[in-house]
Amino acid sequence: MRHLRFLFLPLLLWAGGLFAQDAATAAAPDVSTQAAAALGSGAVKTNAPDFVEHLVDLTLGLFGVKTAGNTWQHWAIAALITVLFYVLRKVVAKIVFGFIKRLTARTETTLDDELIGAWQRPVSAFIAVLGAVIAIKVLKLTPEADNAFRYLRTIAFAVVALWFFISTISCILDHLQSAARAKGSAVAAFMPWIKKTLITVFLIFGVLIAAQSLGADVKAFLTGLGIGGLAFALAAQDTIANVFGSVVVAVDQPFRVGEFVQIGAHQGTVEDIGLRSTKLRTPARTLIAIPNKTVAAETINNFGRMPQRRVDQTIGLTYSSRPEQLQGLLEDIRALLKNDPAVHQEFITVNFLNFGASSLDVQIIYFVSDPDARKSFDTRERINFAIMRLVAARGLGFAFPTQTVELAGPVAEKLAARGA
Repeated sequence: MRHLRFLFLPLLLWAGGLFAQDAATAAAPDVSTQAAAALGSGAVKTNAPDFVEHLVDLTLGLFGVKTAGNTWQHWAIAALITVLFYVLRKVVAKIVFGFIKRLTARTETTLDDELIGAWQRPVSAFIAVLGAVIAIKVLKLTPEADNAFRYLRTIAFAVVALWFFISTISCILDHLQSAARAKGSAVAAFMPWIKKTLITVFLIFGVLIAAQSLGADVKAFLTGLGIGGLAFALAAQDTIANVFGSVVVAVDQPFRVGEFVQIGAHQGTVEDIGLRSTKLRTPARTLIAIPNKTVAAETINNFGRMPQRRVDQTIGLTYSSRPEQLQGLLEDIRALLKNDPAVHQEFITVNFLNFGASSLDVQIIYFVSDPDARKSFDTRERINFAIMRLVAARGLGFAFPTQTVELAGPVAEKLAARGA
């Protein structure tokens, strides 16, 4: 039963051509006389013979059929052509495509295998339709029936062509989506939307081209469509802006799902990238939905793509520290950081920088190799404990904000006397 779907378009052409012929004959029994008069008056223009008609003429000449009416030879040749093209379709589907599939199986990419599989059914349908058209062309149709058949033939070939192009586009986009998903790219989330959009565009253009070939006034339709599209664009400009913003995010890929980012004044982990908005899970566990047009216009800080995490801190030591003690402590801290496997060795700085208001300030800057926040905090905690032990080993102490008040005069004398 699954092979009968390829016979639908050919049978439709057969039935349409024969029905049009019978209807034209019943409505106008003297069609030949009327058609000859119309041709003689120039009201009807003759079409130049196409490839199919030339092939039909050669076939009739090969069998020696020269009569103008539909004899049993015409019907026999039409049936024979139908059978031959059915066999040809089987040969192409089984043998030709089978050989091509064996060749594409040797290549590294899988795209060619997928394309061959997508092309097999439209090509088989094209062969069946072509066979039906040639077979019907063998029969002698009235002008009205031939005109109706021309419409059916155009529609059938347009359907097959659209099927071929849509299958090709769908196959390529599915392959790109699989590749993007394997790489963890954010584009994979937008591929179904891109696929539907492109297929819709191709379908609309295909229908318009087919309608133009059938004599429809496509220009007037497009003019009306342009006016309606302008009104729709004005009404849905925010939605369209968000859609274009999502396309920008998909192409530029400033972040992916699961990364911790800051978009404008908002920070959080990216949970979803949709067509209208991007959703962030904040550190407070709330969910923020930011319109994609805002995302495309804002500055984005992606914490998830830091190669290392920077640590910049200052410790204060008491003013009672001697220079020898402080210099030895600096050397101890430098050695601690250089020997720690979790510290990135490209940039380490430990320096005595300032005489603070109540402390001697030592600045320590280094980078933790793992950018993960929790692992970075664990490394920083371990190093801080080690620094405390080094300070204690040198006999030094951490300073804290203090103030010394000096009193003089009678008040100071009274206080001194009381203390004595």
